[in-house]
Amino acid sequence: MLLLNLIVAGALVAITFAIHFAGLVGLSALIRRRDMPHVNLTTVAGQGLAIFFILISLFALHSVEIWVFTFAYLLLGVFPDIETAVYYSTSSFSTVGFGDVVISQDWRMLGAAESVIGFLLLGWSTAFLVSVSARVRTFEAHIEQLEDKD
Repeated sequence: MLLLNLIVAGALVAITFAIHFAGLVGLSALIRRRDMPHVNLTTVAGQGLAIFFILISLFALHSVEIWVFTFAYLLLGVFPDIETAVYYSTSSFSTVGFGDVVISQDWRMLGAAESVIGFLLLGWSTAFLVSVSARVRTFEAHIEQLEDKD
């Protein structure tokens, strides 16, 4: 059973990392676009909207990854219903692990793997958010320098 756990966990790692990578690449591409007339990064409101959009996008990305594990648990018959599976997946992915829903001994390595994956992906998202925030601040400082020259 351990081997099956590791095979399933490996597949889910590959899937969730690919989802996360594609999501962050897509967000980076959106950020780099210069012809976005609906977002004015020269204003505080525009900067706030851009960061809010990134936050919502990261939340959506993590939600998709949690649902990948949820469906895996359901397909494997680990949990009896979708509510229990998504609850366990969310608490495991976020590393909260309340303990009120416990995975069967047969699949506990998969649950542990989800916690490690969630920890890494949440950290990756945090680093991305810090990077984006720094770029917005750098852009703001550049605008202030241009205004000071006038």
